[in-house]
Amino acid sequence: MATEAKYSIVREVGRGSYGVVYEAIVNQTRSKVAVKRMHCNVPENVELALQEFWALQSIQRQHENVIQLEECILQNGQVFQPISHCYRKSDSHLLLIETCLKGRRCMDPKSACFLWFVMEFCDGGNMNEYLLSRSPDAQLNNSFMRQLSSAVAFLHRNQIVHRDLKSDNILISHRRGSPIVKVADFGLSKVCQGKGNVNQHRFSSACGSNFYMAPEVWEGHYTAKADIFALGIIFWAMVERITFRDGDTEKELLGTYICQGKELIPLGEALLENPNMKLQIPLKNKKSMPADLCKLLHDMLAFNPKERLDAFQLEVRIRQISYGKKHQRSVS
Repeated sequence: MATEAKYSIVREVGRGSYGVVYEAIVNQTRSKVAVKRMHCNVPENVELALQEFWALQSIQRQHENVIQLEECILQNGQVFQPISHCYRKSDSHLLLIETCLKGRRCMDPKSACFLWFVMEFCDGGNMNEYLLSRSPDAQLNNSFMRQLSSAVAFLHRNQIVHRDLKSDNILISHRRGSPIVKVADFGLSKVCQGKGNVNQHRFSSACGSNFYMAPEVWEGHYTAKADIFALGIIFWAMVERITFRDGDTEKELLGTYICQGKELIPLGEALLENPNMKLQIPLKNKKSMPADLCKLLHDMLAFNPKERLDAFQLEVRIRQISYGKKHQRSVS
């Protein structure tokens, strides 16, 4: 990948509209890494690449449940240039900003222009595939809920709002024996300026995946609490194994929704149309979910963001619920 052949690509492990992810080897140490390549040939792609770079670079200390960025490399034709950690003073960074704002290509359109993100390698795939390939397990679900709550609280403390939380964007690592979740894919994230409460920052550009979007995101006026709504969708679907088929890929995905005839309506959209709608939690089996978990999910999925938990309250509450504790039998 680089002129010194620092990395060797092993295989492609994922592909989406925003880039391609490869498994690679660090030639000097033979350790595995994940390499995400984003094509910077149009301003929209440049902006997504920069959002991911800003988010991962702005974190001052690592959290075991947030994907770790090793380095970021700008490919300009056949030239590979690592982007400085002091990215605000980086010529490469300024070039990409100019490209994004003015709508011009980084260079000659006939040549390649990519950003390569070198990140820690996760051997367990994404959380969606991991859970659907296994029988329901309350203790595992509880562990994942704790880890994800801790990760999102960490991001919010560092003024980062993810804005695209879903099971496909959460990876699984087995490095320490037990599965460890890693929040990834920061292309739609926002790094808030200043040191105030992250929940005071307002956003207006609706983004994310429909089935995980909070009601206020559909309206285009929202805060960091939209991440909590998305987590609520993930937690509820994980516990009860509620899934839907993605219309584009036909993949089975974890996610909750409202049925209107044969049509599946995202929960946030349905709540926006009917704010007084009572959520049926649990949806399938009352024995699958203790009362304190039901209450927690209602508080995460509240229509009014002011009534919804923030990430710091969730981090405390999630440790108090009885669901998945060792004295409780796994859900069958």
